[in-house]
Amino acid sequence: LWTLFLWLFSSAPDFDSTRGTNAIMISVPLRPERRATTALAVVKCIRRLEQYVSRSAIHNYLDKNGFLSSLSFSWRRNGKYFNVARDSQVSMRRRSGTLDIYAWAKPEAYEGEYQCVATNEYGTAYSNKINLRISKAPLWPKEVLEPVTVSVGHPLVLKCSPPPGPPKPETYWMSKPFNWPHQPHPPVMVPIKQDRRVSMGVNGDLYFSNVYFNDSATDYCCNARFPYKNIIQQKMPVTVRVLTTRMLSEAPPTFLSPAGKSSTQIAMLGEELLLECIAAGLPTPVITWTKDGGGLDTTNMRVKNQNKLLQIPKATFEDAGEYTCTATNKIGYQEHTTTVLVKAAPFWLEKPSNLVLAPDENARLVCRSDGVPQPSIQWFINGETIEDATPVPNRQVSGDTITFHSVTVANNGVYQCNASNEYGYLFANAYINVLHATPRILKPRTTLVKVIEGHRAWLDCRYFGSPMPDLRWSKYGLGNLEGNRFKVHSNGTLQIRGIRMEDQGTYLCVVSNVAGRDENQVKLEVKEETKILKRPDNMKVVRGTDVRFECKAKHDPTVSITTTWLKNKQSLTSFKLIGSIYSMLSLDESTLVIKNVNRGDEGNYTCVIKTEMDQNTASSRLVVMDRPEPPTDLLLSEPYERSVRLTWTPGDSNNSPIKEYLVQYDDDDWLPFKWRNLSTYPGNLNSVILQLSPFIIYEFRVIAINDIGMSKPSRSSEIFRTGGAPPDAIPKNLKGVGTWRNNMMISWEALNNREWNGPHLKYLVWWKRRDSREEWKNATTWWCKYYIHNTDTFTPYEIKVQAVNDFGLGPESPVIIGYSGEDRPTAAPLNLRVSKIEATKVNVHWDPVPHSSIMGELKEYKVYFWRDSSQLRWLSVSRAMKSRAFPASGPRLTGVLSGLMPYSNYKMYIVVANNRYEGHPSNTIDFSTPEGTPSAPRSFRIQQRHLDTIWVDWDTPGEPNGIVTGYTLKYQTVNATRGEEVLVEEFPPNITSFALRRYDRYTRYRFTIAARTRIGVGESYTEESPHYTTEGKTQRVSNNTFARDQVDLSTQGWVIGVMCAVALFVLILLVVCFIKRSRGGKYPVRDKKAVTMEPVDDKDQEGSFDYREEETKVGRSQTTADTIMTRTESDDSLVDYADGREIEFNEDGSFIGQYTGLKERDDRDTEFSESRSQEAHSPIYSFA
Repeated sequence: LWTLFLWLFSSAPDFDSTRGTNAIMISVPLRPERRATTALAVVKCIRRLEQYVSRSAIHNYLDKNGFLSSLSFSWRRNGKYFNVARDSQVSMRRRSGTLDIYAWAKPEAYEGEYQCVATNEYGTAYSNKINLRISKAPLWPKEVLEPVTVSVGHPLVLKCSPPPGPPKPETYWMSKPFNWPHQPHPPVMVPIKQDRRVSMGVNGDLYFSNVYFNDSATDYCCNARFPYKNIIQQKMPVTVRVLTTRMLSEAPPTFLSPAGKSSTQIAMLGEELLLECIAAGLPTPVITWTKDGGGLDTTNMRVKNQNKLLQIPKATFEDAGEYTCTATNKIGYQEHTTTVLVKAAPFWLEKPSNLVLAPDENARLVCRSDGVPQPSIQWFINGETIEDATPVPNRQVSGDTITFHSVTVANNGVYQCNASNEYGYLFANAYINVLHATPRILKPRTTLVKVIEGHRAWLDCRYFGSPMPDLRWSKYGLGNLEGNRFKVHSNGTLQIRGIRMEDQGTYLCVVSNVAGRDENQVKLEVKEETKILKRPDNMKVVRGTDVRFECKAKHDPTVSITTTWLKNKQSLTSFKLIGSIYSMLSLDESTLVIKNVNRGDEGNYTCVIKTEMDQNTASSRLVVMDRPEPPTDLLLSEPYERSVRLTWTPGDSNNSPIKEYLVQYDDDDWLPFKWRNLSTYPGNLNSVILQLSPFIIYEFRVIAINDIGMSKPSRSSEIFRTGGAPPDAIPKNLKGVGTWRNNMMISWEALNNREWNGPHLKYLVWWKRRDSREEWKNATTWWCKYYIHNTDTFTPYEIKVQAVNDFGLGPESPVIIGYSGEDRPTAAPLNLRVSKIEATKVNVHWDPVPHSSIMGELKEYKVYFWRDSSQLRWLSVSRAMKSRAFPASGPRLTGVLSGLMPYSNYKMYIVVANNRYEGHPSNTIDFSTPEGTPSAPRSFRIQQRHLDTIWVDWDTPGEPNGIVTGYTLKYQTVNATRGEEVLVEEFPPNITSFALRRYDRYTRYRFTIAARTRIGVGESYTEESPHYTTEGKTQRVSNNTFARDQVDLSTQGWVIGVMCAVALFVLILLVVCFIKRSRGGKYPVRDKKAVTMEPVDDKDQEGSFDYREEETKVGRSQTTADTIMTRTESDDSLVDYADGREIEFNEDGSFIGQYTGLKERDDRDTEFSESRSQEAHSPIYSFA
């Protein structure tokens, strides 16, 4: 089966008029099968012929009598009758005249010019001519292309010369990248990048304004794509060899296309005009255009291909003139002038129109056209030239007009007009029908017309009659409507402008002639216009936000209304899929909400308010801003030793202008894809010169930046390697210091690899003694330090350093002064003394040492001191040594030594120090500090022993700083609403406690305690008494001090419950003991004060023992709650109560529980010696 494709310049043969010859292109496969069953409609002879042969007064009669079915169709090919019936591969459809060609074999045989002819008894009509051609994709002729050799900087033209087709193919060039061996992937053919230097001409040739060494390649291929067969043919590849030269010779511009200094080009009216100028030269020339010595009309003209191509999409007569392109570089300029002549195929000024006439009327057929050159007019009647047709006395031909006087039936027929010049032709059909007929209204009777207030109304009253009837419109049959807002058109339609509500009613249309009369009624209803009150706003938002459009309208209450939303003229649905992201649409009658918008949501949104009468629309534009798209097509050009031009194609800005571009580079072979920032450039640039470092392999990428953020990085450019050079950088942080007394180490910071500028980087170090006449000495090293040995102690040297590589020496660093090593100072400071001794500081004085004894740079004097003892003999102190450094400045040296403790004995000595060593110590001196104020008392405790008493006690200060003369205690009640009076208590040094009686258990106090000496009151400590609670709690007051809230446990409910449980348990225990006694298991439990035991009866030796218990009436003291509550470990060890003596007990431990209070009470007596008796007998903790 052969598959055939049509390509039509017009959709079908148009019997009205078309320009030129229509063409049909058929694409045929290379390997056809033997049989074909699918037909292709090459041309449709559509039955629009009705308007030429049957649209007349008797249309209705002829239709009823089979006039339309009487049409006959035929075809002409290449100007001759085409016998369709005799060709088995061609058939014609009976009712439509469509010609079907079955592609069984040799479709080329059917190429040619076709024309459709339609005939009936009233005349003959002809279609435009249609040119049928077979689409072809011929191969390039086989040829051996010799390599092209060209020197760097010279121009080059690679010819393409594609096969002619038809149709004309699309051409493009491809090759492999210049540096593909360095790429990580196998080489692939890629389109050649076009720029100011390299471009493809309109004829398909590839032009190089000047050649780079990178243009060397073995596979420049021109490719031709044939549209209707979708086949690409490739020309044999050509090799380009580029010869390098030591120096590039610059050249002025010369034109590669077009040749010479002037040329002429013809443009067809309404068609595209292309003017091309491609120039050679070094540097690459810049092309500019002018017209008739002035600027270009930018509204109708476009400059493309780096200004090399001037495009006029639709040429007009105003585009004729002289166009000058100028090629300019720094060497010179060259001009080429193209004279453009605009020609035109014929076009209509007035087409012939169909005429329906009554006998004896006069008429004219006009066929008026224009073109350049002026078209010639030729008339035909039913396909015959008017000169060969039967002469008619009342018909007169005068150029483009045929005049008829007193027409008769003999004038009926189809007249053809042909206007042609050398660039094309126009062909049109028009009929003349002469008849006598009664007026008839062709529209349906009594129609209803609804119209919107303020709009125009058209009331139709199409009629027919011969001779031409008279027409009259009236409202309710009264008067004649004509003028002002009313206008009656020639076809019978009444137009009413600016409809008002009072225009409603019934209108009457009456047509009449000598043959009769006809009338029709039209009812008019006026409705209120639909108006949009609130229009949706234009939105410009960032991707990911929500958008809300509102649209509210007012309409006529007698009609229903519907609201729909469109996006880009297409209806919206509840959900839509954009790529792989869902955007939620919330639709109601007047609101559209788009959640989480993305780029796919961008567009024009229209709300359509529609009634049965009218509709109103309101549109808004949604612009979604986002980060820009990454740049593409990175291209390196104009390479030099330390620079290269980087050009890229900007990506989509995503509705937020690109502010700048960030160029990054990767130059680390060992750590690839470690990108660094090179520089930023304004957003209006897409070609920049990059300043680079020598001897580095570069890859570049570009990032676009707008207000929303940064784009993704572009793909990396091709690899570019700069040449080597001597180092430019100077090693930094050069210094010379001694590490020993007879050497000096010269050190500096190493250059980073981007500063090497070449291989095998080393450092050349220079030095000499300062203020000496000796020559500079030098040494070369790979490292960042160099040692000079056998130097004098602390001797100044002049030092400099420079970097060296295989390409030469770098710049020298500035000369700096370094010193050899220092030695230990040989002298100690003399006459160490103190003055102005205060409690915490003292002034220190000493005499300086001789400068020669320092053996280096004097850094400082350092005082070492320690607290030897306190003047309070019972106070132990720390003898840790401390130091304090003082700068060495002035002839008399002094300093203030602070941070001392008052009332203490100190010792001190001083040393001198250089940068490396400290010297010998001076003599040690003693001094004492006077009294000061004491520190805060230690262990400040607040205890609540009774409901009405607060007990406060404290310890002596940790640092008395003198002789403590007493304590000051301040206290006041805590009240948040007003300030309470502060009460002060003074105590001698031997009193360290205070009891305060309070009014109720809820009153709280703030206490402040401080110690004093004869110098004054020292540091204080402030604390508040704890809150009253229902349970005994211990609260921390200071770091090592606790305060306890004490409450009456005997009144607590949980205590009563526990006591009842204990009583019940004791009762059960007594019952068990009674049962055991009744079974014979008896033993006496002796009181702890009656330890004498009676001898055992002999009769009980068999295992039955009888211990008699003597009741004792000795009262036992009540065990305090403290004694019970503080037992957290087993107190049943007898050793705890033995007072160091070994005591034997033969009991089973029944007495151990009675001694549990002894050891705990002893411990607490040690800790709280002064309050022991009160705690032991406090009634608050009593159970009885």
